[in-house]
Amino acid sequence: MRFVIILAALALLAVVVVLIVYAARGAGAVAPAGWRAVTESDDGRTRVLVRETGARAGGQLVAEIPDDAPDWEDRLHAAMAQARSRIAALESQRD
Repeated sequence: MRFVIILAALALLAVVVVLIVYAARGAGAVAPAGWRAVTESDDGRTRVLVRETGARAGGQLVAEIPDDAPDWEDRLHAAMAQARSRIAALESQRD
């Protein structure tokens, strides 16, 4: 009976140690900053921006397209492609 109690105590101790190790690793981990393409529509214009992940305002303006432009969709697709290209360039410069 004593052997079973000692075995259970060792198993419990092992679980506690594993949980402490995982908690210590997670406490210092910070998600790396990244970039994302966003669109904003205001004042009859659609803006395509590259913005840091987590930011809610600002960013680098890629294109501004009038909402009534006959080629609006083509220009939007081109601007989003340019934004993705800029994101790739910005991500490649990260250390």
